[in-house]
Amino acid sequence: MPRMKYTSADMLPQILLVDDSPHDLRLLSEMLRAKGFRLILASDGRQGYQRAVSRQPDLILMDVEMPDMDGFTACRLLKTDPATRHIPVIFLTAKNAPEERLQGFHLGGVDYVSKPFLAEEVIARIRIHLNHPQPMSHQTWVSGTARRTDEVIAQAAVQLIQDRLEQMPPLPELARMVGAHEKKLCAIFHTRFGMPVSAFIGEARIRAARKLLEETDIPVQQIAEQVGFGTGAGFATTFRKRMGMTPSVYRQSWQDKEEEA
Repeated sequence: MPRMKYTSADMLPQILLVDDSPHDLRLLSEMLRAKGFRLILASDGRQGYQRAVSRQPDLILMDVEMPDMDGFTACRLLKTDPATRHIPVIFLTAKNAPEERLQGFHLGGVDYVSKPFLAEEVIARIRIHLNHPQPMSHQTWVSGTARRTDEVIAQAAVQLIQDRLEQMPPLPELARMVGAHEKKLCAIFHTRFGMPVSAFIGEARIRAARKLLEETDIPVQQIAEQVGFGTGAGFATTFRKRMGMTPSVYRQSWQDKEEEA
């Protein structure tokens, strides 16, 4: 195994442990300190995200099932925020069903270790990911803690909406999945986008539908289903109100324009 690049006490790797179990935190702390790692501790996902922003650890070891904010939500925010998206996240959890593991990887986790865990496996996986760091982002973000958090929540919600157009979670669930309450998310969307969350979702569906109508030959009914409309008739009515023509007419007019060009 490659030797660690850190050569002084100040440069020893710093690991953020996020777990609501005092017992697991104690076991992990003893195990990692014995291997020379510096530690930061957090007891839930919200605290973990905040400490990752302020302390910039080299790696995060995170439980999934936690109060207030779970590990999946915290990872979604970490991977949305340019200041933390480069930090590798390893999930360490008893939630080990295949769909849960896939969700963790989809959110940006680099690894998944099952509880109860073997100390040697945890150490080995940590060392693998410390020796393959992800590039840091140079994107500038808004200043101020509150504004920064709101921006992260907004961007995480936008990405989630784009990913879930076909089966959109109810608003309270959507808010929970980005670490906010329903009223908080609505306030952020009014400030950031000048519209309610429901209106933003409607606009996102129309944008996605237009793209599919322009770039594919997928039947209109199938497009309606892919962008989250229950029926083709409902899709046609909404599309006509927004675009001034039916989806079929829009597609034909787009094709005519392309042929003329």
